[in-house]
Amino acid sequence: MLFNFILLAQTQHPVPGYLIIPFLLLIGMIASGPVLFPHFWEHNYKKVAVTLGLLVLAYYLFALQDVHMPIHTLAEYASFAVLLSSLYIAAGGIYININARATPLMNVALVAIGAVLANIVGTTGASLLLIRPFIRLNIHRIKPYQIVFFIFIVSNAGGLLTPLGDPPLFIGFLKGVPFFWTLQHLFMPWVLAIILLCLAFFLLDRRNKEKEFTPRPEVVSKIEEKTEFYITGKRNLFWLAIIIGAIFLDPNVVEGLPHIAYDGNKFSFLREVIQLSAAFACFRFSSKTALAGNQFNFHPILEVVFLFFGIFFTMMPALQLSAEVASSPQYAQYITANFLYWATGSLSGFLDNAPTYANFLSLAMAKYDMAQNSVVEVRNFANGTGTDPITLILLEAISLASVLFGAFTYIGNGPNFMVKAIAESAGIKMPSFFAYVFRFSIPFLLPILVLIWFLVVHLRLF
Repeated sequence: MLFNFILLAQTQHPVPGYLIIPFLLLIGMIASGPVLFPHFWEHNYKKVAVTLGLLVLAYYLFALQDVHMPIHTLAEYASFAVLLSSLYIAAGGIYININARATPLMNVALVAIGAVLANIVGTTGASLLLIRPFIRLNIHRIKPYQIVFFIFIVSNAGGLLTPLGDPPLFIGFLKGVPFFWTLQHLFMPWVLAIILLCLAFFLLDRRNKEKEFTPRPEVVSKIEEKTEFYITGKRNLFWLAIIIGAIFLDPNVVEGLPHIAYDGNKFSFLREVIQLSAAFACFRFSSKTALAGNQFNFHPILEVVFLFFGIFFTMMPALQLSAEVASSPQYAQYITANFLYWATGSLSGFLDNAPTYANFLSLAMAKYDMAQNSVVEVRNFANGTGTDPITLILLEAISLASVLFGAFTYIGNGPNFMVKAIAESAGIKMPSFFAYVFRFSIPFLLPILVLIWFLVVHLRLF
Protein backbone atom coordinates (compact mmCIF):
# COMPACT_ATOMS: atom_id res chain seq x y z
CA MET A 1 0.00 0.00 0.00
CA LEU A 2 1.13 3.56 -0.66
CA PHE A 3 1.15 4.67 2.95
CA ASN A 4 4.06 7.09 2.77
CA PHE A 5 3.41 9.55 -0.04
CA ILE A 6 3.69 12.62 2.19
CA LEU A 7 6.87 11.34 3.80
CA LEU A 8 8.35 10.51 0.41
CA ALA A 9 7.33 13.89 -0.98
CA GLN A 10 9.20 15.62 1.79
CA THR A 11 12.36 13.53 1.71
CA GLN A 12 12.96 12.89 -1.97
CA HIS A 13 14.12 15.22 -4.74
CA PRO A 14 11.61 17.93 -5.77
CA VAL A 15 9.45 16.88 -8.69
CA PRO A 16 9.28 19.32 -11.63
CA GLY A 17 5.79 20.42 -12.53
CA TYR A 18 6.12 19.43 -16.18
CA LEU A 19 6.39 15.79 -15.15
CA ILE A 20 2.61 15.61 -14.82
CA ILE A 21 2.32 16.04 -18.62
CA PRO A 22 2.46 12.25 -19.32
CA PHE A 23 -0.38 11.71 -16.82
CA LEU A 24 -2.50 14.44 -18.43
CA LEU A 25 -1.67 13.06 -21.86
CA LEU A 26 -2.69 9.54 -20.88
CA ILE A 27 -5.96 10.73 -19.31
CA GLY A 28 -6.62 12.83 -22.40
CA MET A 29 -6.07 9.85 -24.69
CA ILE A 30 -8.25 7.59 -22.52
CA ALA A 31 -10.96 10.25 -22.80
CA SER A 32 -10.64 11.07 -26.50
CA GLY A 33 -9.10 7.96 -28.07
CA PRO A 34 -12.26 5.81 -28.30
CA VAL A 35 -14.10 8.77 -29.90
CA LEU A 36 -11.57 10.58 -32.13
CA PHE A 37 -9.31 7.73 -33.26
CA PRO A 38 -10.98 4.47 -32.17
CA HIS A 39 -9.10 2.16 -34.57
CA PHE A 40 -5.68 3.43 -33.47
CA TRP A 41 -6.64 3.41 -29.81
CA GLU A 42 -8.06 -0.10 -29.86
CA HIS A 43 -4.87 -1.52 -31.31
CA ASN A 44 -2.32 0.65 -29.49
CA TYR A 45 -3.68 1.57 -26.04
CA LYS A 46 -1.38 -1.00 -24.42
CA LYS A 47 1.71 0.50 -26.05
CA VAL A 48 0.66 4.05 -25.21
CA ALA A 49 -0.06 3.32 -21.53
CA VAL A 50 3.08 1.27 -20.96
CA THR A 51 5.33 3.73 -22.82
CA LEU A 52 4.11 6.74 -20.86
CA GLY A 53 4.36 4.82 -17.57
CA LEU A 54 7.91 3.69 -18.33
CA LEU A 55 8.86 7.22 -19.40
CA VAL A 56 7.95 8.63 -15.99
CA LEU A 57 9.52 5.64 -14.26
CA ALA A 58 12.79 6.21 -16.13
CA TYR A 59 12.82 9.88 -15.14
CA TYR A 60 12.45 8.96 -11.47
CA LEU A 61 15.18 6.33 -11.64
CA PHE A 62 17.78 8.11 -13.77
CA ALA A 63 17.08 11.86 -13.54
CA LEU A 64 15.79 12.14 -9.97
CA GLN A 65 17.68 9.03 -8.82
CA ASP A 66 14.62 8.20 -6.72
CA VAL A 67 13.89 4.50 -6.30
CA HIS A 68 11.60 4.85 -3.28
CA MET A 69 8.50 6.16 -5.01
CA PRO A 70 8.75 3.70 -7.96
CA ILE A 71 9.14 0.74 -5.58
CA HIS A 72 6.14 1.80 -3.50
CA THR A 73 4.13 2.35 -6.67
CA LEU A 74 5.15 -1.01 -8.12
CA ALA A 75 4.09 -2.76 -4.91
CA GLU A 76 0.74 -0.95 -4.94
CA TYR A 77 0.17 -1.68 -8.63
CA ALA A 78 1.07 -5.37 -8.23
CA SER A 79 -1.42 -5.78 -5.38
CA PHE A 80 -4.07 -3.89 -7.36
CA ALA A 81 -3.57 -5.90 -10.57
CA VAL A 82 -3.43 -9.28 -8.82
CA LEU A 83 -6.56 -8.63 -6.75
CA LEU A 84 -8.59 -7.27 -9.65
CA SER A 85 -7.48 -10.08 -11.99
CA SER A 86 -8.21 -12.76 -9.41
CA LEU A 87 -11.67 -11.40 -8.66
CA TYR A 88 -12.40 -11.07 -12.38
CA ILE A 89 -11.50 -14.69 -13.07
CA ALA A 90 -13.40 -15.99 -10.03
CA ALA A 91 -16.53 -13.98 -10.84
CA GLY A 92 -16.30 -14.98 -14.50
CA GLY A 93 -16.93 -18.59 -13.51
CA ILE A 94 -20.06 -17.74 -11.51
CA TYR A 95 -23.13 -17.45 -13.73
CA ILE A 96 -26.04 -15.69 -12.04
CA ASN A 97 -29.26 -15.56 -14.03
CA ILE A 98 -32.37 -13.67 -12.96
CA ASN A 99 -35.73 -14.60 -14.44
CA ALA A 100 -37.76 -11.45 -13.85
CA ARG A 101 -39.31 -8.52 -15.61
CA ALA A 102 -36.78 -5.73 -16.09
CA THR A 103 -38.76 -3.01 -14.35
CA PRO A 104 -37.23 0.11 -12.85
CA LEU A 105 -38.12 -1.21 -9.40
CA MET A 106 -36.34 -4.51 -10.11
CA ASN A 107 -33.24 -2.64 -11.29
CA VAL A 108 -33.20 -0.49 -8.18
CA ALA A 109 -33.61 -3.57 -6.00
CA LEU A 110 -30.68 -5.28 -7.74
CA VAL A 111 -28.26 -2.35 -7.35
CA ALA A 112 -29.41 -1.89 -3.73
CA ILE A 113 -28.58 -5.54 -3.06
CA GLY A 114 -25.23 -4.88 -4.73
CA ALA A 115 -24.66 -1.91 -2.40
CA VAL A 116 -25.12 -4.18 0.62
CA LEU A 117 -23.03 -6.98 -0.92
CA ALA A 118 -20.21 -4.52 -1.63
CA ASN A 119 -19.53 -4.27 2.10
CA ILE A 120 -18.96 -8.02 2.32
CA VAL A 121 -17.03 -8.86 -0.86
CA GLY A 122 -15.87 -5.35 -1.75
CA THR A 123 -17.04 -3.04 -4.50
CA THR A 124 -14.89 -4.92 -7.00
CA GLY A 125 -16.27 -8.33 -6.02
CA ALA A 126 -19.88 -7.13 -5.99
CA SER A 127 -19.46 -5.36 -9.33
CA LEU A 128 -17.98 -8.39 -11.05
CA LEU A 129 -20.61 -10.74 -9.62
CA LEU A 130 -23.61 -8.61 -10.58
CA ILE A 131 -22.76 -6.61 -13.71
CA ARG A 132 -23.34 -9.49 -16.13
CA PRO A 133 -26.71 -10.57 -14.64
CA PHE A 134 -27.68 -6.90 -14.52
CA ILE A 135 -26.96 -6.58 -18.24
CA ARG A 136 -28.78 -9.82 -19.05
CA LEU A 137 -31.80 -8.73 -17.03
CA ASN A 138 -32.08 -5.55 -19.11
CA ILE A 139 -30.98 -7.08 -22.39
CA HIS A 140 -33.90 -5.58 -24.41
CA ARG A 141 -33.76 -2.16 -22.78
CA ILE A 142 -30.13 -1.74 -21.79
CA LYS A 143 -28.83 1.82 -21.95
CA PRO A 144 -25.50 3.36 -20.91
CA TYR A 145 -27.04 5.32 -18.01
CA GLN A 146 -27.98 2.02 -16.35
CA ILE A 147 -24.33 0.95 -16.32
CA VAL A 148 -23.28 4.38 -15.05
CA PHE A 149 -25.68 4.20 -12.09
CA PHE A 150 -24.47 0.67 -11.43
CA ILE A 151 -20.97 2.17 -11.14
CA PHE A 152 -22.24 4.97 -8.89
CA ILE A 153 -24.05 2.64 -6.49
CA VAL A 154 -22.45 -0.82 -6.55
CA SER A 155 -18.89 0.02 -7.59
CA ASN A 156 -18.48 2.97 -5.22
CA ALA A 157 -21.08 4.32 -2.78
CA GLY A 158 -22.17 0.86 -1.68
CA GLY A 159 -18.83 0.01 -0.08
CA LEU A 160 -18.93 2.70 2.59
CA LEU A 161 -19.78 0.60 5.63
CA THR A 162 -16.80 -1.71 6.17
CA PRO A 163 -13.06 -1.69 5.44
CA LEU A 164 -13.73 -4.55 3.02
CA GLY A 165 -15.97 -2.30 0.98
CA ASP A 166 -13.50 0.06 -0.68
CA PRO A 167 -9.67 0.27 -0.84
CA PRO A 168 -9.39 3.66 0.96
CA LEU A 169 -11.29 2.34 3.97
CA PHE A 170 -9.15 -0.79 4.01
CA ILE A 171 -6.05 1.40 4.12
CA GLY A 172 -7.54 3.16 7.14
CA PHE A 173 -8.18 -0.19 8.82
CA LEU A 174 -4.61 -1.33 8.23
CA LYS A 175 -3.35 1.92 9.68
CA GLY A 176 -5.37 1.55 12.89
CA VAL A 177 -8.96 2.71 12.30
CA PRO A 178 -11.21 0.21 14.15
CA PHE A 179 -12.97 -2.29 11.87
CA PHE A 180 -16.50 -1.22 12.86
CA TRP A 181 -15.71 2.51 12.87
CA THR A 182 -17.14 2.97 9.37
CA LEU A 183 -20.36 1.14 10.22
CA GLN A 184 -20.76 3.21 13.37
CA HIS A 185 -20.02 6.64 11.91
CA LEU A 186 -20.90 6.37 8.21
CA PHE A 187 -24.14 4.35 8.32
CA MET A 188 -26.53 7.31 7.99
CA PRO A 189 -24.49 8.98 5.21
CA TRP A 190 -24.45 5.59 3.45
CA VAL A 191 -28.24 5.29 3.74
CA LEU A 192 -28.65 8.85 2.47
CA ALA A 193 -26.31 8.32 -0.50
CA ILE A 194 -27.86 4.99 -1.53
CA ILE A 195 -31.44 6.30 -1.24
CA LEU A 196 -30.71 9.43 -3.27
CA LEU A 197 -28.79 7.55 -5.97
CA CYS A 198 -31.44 4.82 -6.19
CA LEU A 199 -34.20 7.46 -6.40
CA ALA A 200 -32.39 9.28 -9.22
CA PHE A 201 -31.86 5.94 -10.99
CA PHE A 202 -35.52 4.95 -10.58
CA LEU A 203 -36.82 8.25 -11.95
CA LEU A 204 -34.48 8.08 -14.92
CA ASP A 205 -35.19 4.40 -15.59
CA ARG A 206 -38.93 5.02 -15.67
CA ARG A 207 -38.41 7.04 -18.83
CA ASN A 208 -36.83 4.09 -20.63
CA LYS A 209 -39.68 2.93 -22.89
CA GLU A 210 -37.71 1.02 -25.51
CA LYS A 211 -39.13 -2.54 -25.51
CA GLU A 212 -39.83 -1.94 -21.84
CA PHE A 213 -40.31 -4.93 -19.56
CA THR A 214 -39.91 -7.38 -22.45
CA PRO A 215 -38.24 -10.59 -21.24
CA ARG A 216 -36.05 -12.72 -23.43
CA PRO A 217 -38.05 -15.28 -25.45
CA GLU A 218 -36.35 -18.29 -23.89
CA VAL A 219 -37.49 -17.38 -20.37
CA VAL A 220 -40.98 -16.01 -21.05
CA SER A 221 -42.78 -19.07 -19.68
CA LYS A 222 -40.64 -19.13 -16.54
CA ILE A 223 -41.24 -15.45 -15.84
CA GLU A 224 -44.97 -15.93 -16.20
CA GLU A 225 -44.81 -18.56 -13.48
CA LYS A 226 -42.62 -16.74 -10.93
CA THR A 227 -39.61 -14.54 -10.40
CA GLU A 228 -36.51 -16.57 -9.63
CA PHE A 229 -32.77 -16.68 -9.97
CA TYR A 230 -30.20 -19.44 -10.12
CA ILE A 231 -26.43 -19.76 -9.91
CA THR A 232 -24.13 -21.96 -11.95
CA GLY A 233 -20.51 -22.39 -10.84
CA LYS A 234 -21.11 -22.27 -7.10
CA ARG A 235 -17.75 -23.92 -6.48
CA ASN A 236 -16.09 -20.63 -7.43
CA LEU A 237 -17.67 -19.02 -4.38
CA PHE A 238 -15.15 -20.99 -2.30
CA TRP A 239 -12.22 -19.63 -4.28
CA LEU A 240 -13.75 -16.16 -4.21
CA ALA A 241 -13.83 -16.34 -0.40
CA ILE A 242 -10.15 -17.33 -0.36
CA ILE A 243 -9.22 -14.40 -2.62
CA ILE A 244 -11.09 -11.94 -0.41
CA GLY A 245 -9.83 -13.48 2.82
CA ALA A 246 -6.24 -13.25 1.60
CA ILE A 247 -6.57 -9.45 1.58
CA PHE A 248 -6.02 -9.52 5.35
CA LEU A 249 -2.63 -11.20 4.99
CA ASP A 250 -0.69 -7.97 5.22
CA PRO A 251 2.77 -8.29 6.83
CA ASN A 252 2.44 -4.76 8.21
CA VAL A 253 -0.50 -5.94 10.33
CA VAL A 254 0.04 -9.67 10.88
CA GLU A 255 3.44 -10.40 12.42
CA GLY A 256 5.47 -13.33 11.14
CA LEU A 257 4.17 -13.40 7.57
CA PRO A 258 6.84 -13.78 4.88
CA HIS A 259 7.51 -10.50 3.13
CA ILE A 260 9.99 -8.48 1.12
CA ALA A 261 11.73 -5.92 3.35
CA TYR A 262 12.83 -2.62 1.84
CA ASP A 263 13.78 0.62 3.55
CA GLY A 264 11.84 -0.19 6.69
CA ASN A 265 8.75 -1.31 4.77
CA LYS A 266 7.24 -4.77 4.46
CA PHE A 267 5.88 -5.67 1.04
CA SER A 268 3.53 -8.60 0.75
CA PHE A 269 3.89 -11.45 -1.72
CA LEU A 270 2.19 -14.34 0.10
CA ARG A 271 -1.19 -12.64 -0.33
CA GLU A 272 -0.65 -12.24 -4.06
CA VAL A 273 0.56 -15.85 -4.48
CA ILE A 274 -2.57 -17.14 -2.73
CA GLN A 275 -4.85 -14.94 -4.83
CA LEU A 276 -3.22 -15.94 -8.12
CA SER A 277 -3.30 -19.62 -7.14
CA ALA A 278 -6.99 -19.37 -6.30
CA ALA A 279 -7.61 -17.58 -9.60
CA PHE A 280 -5.82 -20.34 -11.50
CA ALA A 281 -7.90 -22.98 -9.70
CA CYS A 282 -11.03 -20.99 -10.52
CA PHE A 283 -10.27 -20.93 -14.22
CA ARG A 284 -8.96 -24.48 -14.38
CA PHE A 285 -11.98 -26.02 -12.67
CA SER A 286 -14.69 -23.53 -13.58
CA SER A 287 -17.99 -24.68 -14.99
CA LYS A 288 -17.79 -24.47 -18.78
CA THR A 289 -21.47 -23.60 -18.79
CA ALA A 290 -20.85 -20.64 -16.49
CA LEU A 291 -17.91 -19.39 -18.56
CA ALA A 292 -19.90 -19.70 -21.77
CA GLY A 293 -22.94 -18.04 -20.22
CA ASN A 294 -20.83 -15.10 -19.12
CA GLN A 295 -19.08 -15.02 -22.53
CA PHE A 296 -15.88 -14.98 -20.49
CA ASN A 297 -12.70 -13.67 -22.09
CA PHE A 298 -9.62 -11.84 -20.85
CA HIS A 299 -9.97 -8.66 -22.91
CA PRO A 300 -11.64 -6.50 -20.20
CA ILE A 301 -9.11 -7.37 -17.51
CA LEU A 302 -6.17 -6.91 -19.88
CA GLU A 303 -7.45 -3.45 -20.77
CA VAL A 304 -7.64 -2.52 -17.10
CA VAL A 305 -4.23 -4.00 -16.23
CA PHE A 306 -2.40 -2.21 -19.06
CA LEU A 307 -4.15 1.15 -18.70
CA PHE A 308 -3.71 1.24 -14.95
CA PHE A 309 -0.02 0.41 -15.32
CA GLY A 310 0.29 3.70 -17.14
CA ILE A 311 -2.02 5.49 -14.70
CA PHE A 312 -0.20 4.29 -11.57
CA PHE A 313 3.25 5.34 -12.77
CA THR A 314 2.32 8.56 -14.55
CA MET A 315 0.32 9.78 -11.55
CA MET A 316 3.34 9.54 -9.23
CA PRO A 317 4.34 13.19 -9.86
CA ALA A 318 0.73 14.39 -9.44
CA LEU A 319 0.41 12.63 -6.10
CA GLN A 320 3.81 13.82 -4.92
CA LEU A 321 3.20 17.42 -5.97
CA SER A 322 -0.18 17.47 -4.26
CA ALA A 323 1.44 16.06 -1.10
CA GLU A 324 4.13 18.76 -1.16
CA VAL A 325 1.56 21.53 -1.48
CA ALA A 326 -0.84 20.10 1.08
CA SER A 327 1.87 19.49 3.68
CA SER A 328 3.14 23.08 3.60
CA PRO A 329 2.80 24.71 7.07
CA GLN A 330 1.01 27.79 5.71
CA TYR A 331 -1.96 25.63 4.72
CA ALA A 332 -2.49 24.12 8.20
CA GLN A 333 -5.15 26.70 9.13
CA TYR A 334 -7.25 25.62 6.16
CA ILE A 335 -7.36 21.95 7.16
CA THR A 336 -11.00 21.77 8.15
CA ALA A 337 -13.66 19.13 7.55
CA ASN A 338 -15.06 21.17 4.65
CA PHE A 339 -11.63 21.52 3.05
CA LEU A 340 -10.79 17.85 3.49
CA TYR A 341 -14.11 16.72 1.99
CA TRP A 342 -13.70 18.74 -1.19
CA ALA A 343 -9.93 18.37 -1.53
CA THR A 344 -10.00 14.61 -0.95
CA GLY A 345 -13.00 14.27 -3.22
CA SER A 346 -11.55 16.34 -6.05
CA LEU A 347 -8.38 14.26 -6.18
CA SER A 348 -10.19 10.95 -5.59
CA GLY A 349 -12.25 11.49 -8.71
CA PHE A 350 -9.25 11.90 -11.00
CA LEU A 351 -6.48 10.06 -9.16
CA ASP A 352 -6.65 6.70 -7.45
CA ASN A 353 -8.77 7.24 -4.32
CA ALA A 354 -6.71 4.90 -2.10
CA PRO A 355 -3.43 6.90 -2.01
CA THR A 356 -5.50 10.11 -1.92
CA TYR A 357 -7.09 8.87 1.32
CA ALA A 358 -3.65 8.06 2.73
CA ASN A 359 -2.34 11.50 1.75
CA PHE A 360 -5.09 13.48 3.42
CA LEU A 361 -5.21 11.27 6.50
CA SER A 362 -1.50 11.97 6.98
CA LEU A 363 -2.09 15.68 6.37
CA ALA A 364 -4.99 15.91 8.85
CA MET A 365 -3.05 14.02 11.54
CA ALA A 366 0.03 16.19 11.01
CA LYS A 367 -2.03 19.24 11.97
CA TYR A 368 -2.41 17.74 15.46
CA ASP A 369 1.19 16.47 15.62
CA MET A 370 -0.01 12.89 15.36
CA ALA A 371 1.94 10.22 13.47
CA GLN A 372 0.05 8.30 10.78
CA ASN A 373 2.46 5.37 11.14
CA SER A 374 1.33 4.79 14.75
CA VAL A 375 -1.65 2.46 15.13
CA VAL A 376 -2.47 3.92 18.55
CA GLU A 377 -2.46 7.51 17.31
CA VAL A 378 -4.57 6.63 14.25
CA ARG A 379 -7.09 4.96 16.56
CA ASN A 380 -7.13 8.04 18.80
CA PHE A 381 -7.56 10.26 15.75
CA ALA A 382 -10.50 8.13 14.57
CA ASN A 383 -12.21 8.28 17.97
CA GLY A 384 -11.61 11.99 18.62
CA THR A 385 -8.86 13.55 20.72
CA GLY A 386 -10.03 13.80 24.30
CA THR A 387 -13.32 15.69 24.62
CA ASP A 388 -12.86 17.33 21.21
CA PRO A 389 -14.38 15.17 18.45
CA ILE A 390 -12.92 17.31 15.67
CA THR A 391 -10.48 14.65 14.46
CA LEU A 392 -13.32 12.14 14.20
CA ILE A 393 -15.19 14.64 12.01
CA LEU A 394 -12.11 15.13 9.83
CA LEU A 395 -11.79 11.39 9.29
CA GLU A 396 -15.48 11.15 8.41
CA ALA A 397 -15.01 13.85 5.76
CA ILE A 398 -11.95 12.11 4.29
CA SER A 399 -13.66 8.70 4.26
CA LEU A 400 -16.89 9.94 2.69
CA ALA A 401 -15.12 11.92 -0.01
CA SER A 402 -12.60 9.25 -1.00
CA VAL A 403 -15.35 6.63 -1.47
CA LEU A 404 -18.17 8.69 -2.96
CA PHE A 405 -16.05 10.81 -5.31
CA GLY A 406 -14.36 7.65 -6.61
CA ALA A 407 -17.40 7.33 -8.88
CA PHE A 408 -16.85 10.72 -10.52
CA THR A 409 -14.72 9.36 -13.40
CA TYR A 410 -13.83 5.99 -14.86
CA ILE A 411 -10.42 6.09 -13.17
CA GLY A 412 -11.45 7.18 -9.66
CA ASN A 413 -11.82 3.57 -8.48
CA GLY A 414 -10.62 0.29 -9.97
CA PRO A 415 -14.06 -1.35 -10.51
CA ASN A 416 -15.31 1.60 -12.60
CA PHE A 417 -13.14 0.85 -15.60
CA MET A 418 -13.67 -2.87 -15.18
CA VAL A 419 -17.46 -2.49 -15.36
CA LYS A 420 -17.09 -0.19 -18.38
CA ALA A 421 -14.88 -2.75 -20.16
CA ILE A 422 -17.30 -5.62 -19.45
CA ALA A 423 -20.25 -3.54 -20.67
CA GLU A 424 -18.43 -2.63 -23.86
CA SER A 425 -17.49 -6.26 -24.45
CA ALA A 426 -21.23 -7.01 -24.25
CA GLY A 427 -21.86 -4.51 -27.05
CA ILE A 428 -23.02 -1.53 -24.96
CA LYS A 429 -21.76 1.82 -26.26
CA MET A 430 -20.51 3.44 -23.07
CA PRO A 431 -20.00 7.22 -22.82
CA SER A 432 -16.51 8.57 -23.29
CA PHE A 433 -14.48 9.81 -20.33
CA PHE A 434 -15.75 13.39 -20.57
CA ALA A 435 -19.26 12.37 -21.58
CA TYR A 436 -19.41 10.25 -18.41
CA VAL A 437 -18.42 13.29 -16.35
CA PHE A 438 -20.56 15.95 -18.05
CA ARG A 439 -23.65 13.86 -18.85
CA PHE A 440 -23.86 11.87 -15.62
CA SER A 441 -21.42 12.77 -12.84
CA ILE A 442 -22.07 16.52 -12.83
CA PRO A 443 -25.87 16.55 -13.28
CA PHE A 444 -26.69 13.46 -11.18
CA LEU A 445 -23.83 12.61 -8.81
CA LEU A 446 -22.50 16.05 -7.93
CA PRO A 447 -25.77 17.44 -6.47
CA ILE A 448 -25.96 14.39 -4.20
CA LEU A 449 -22.35 14.88 -3.13
CA VAL A 450 -23.09 18.55 -2.36
CA LEU A 451 -26.17 17.63 -0.33
CA ILE A 452 -24.25 15.01 1.66
CA TRP A 453 -21.50 17.55 2.33
CA PHE A 454 -24.02 20.16 3.50
CA LEU A 455 -26.00 17.84 5.76
CA VAL A 456 -23.28 15.51 7.04
CA VAL A 457 -20.03 17.47 7.01
CA HIS A 458 -21.10 21.12 7.22
CA LEU A 459 -24.24 20.99 9.40
CA ARG A 460 -23.36 17.72 11.15
CA LEU A 461 -27.00 16.55 11.10
CA PHE A 462 -26.00 12.89 10.79
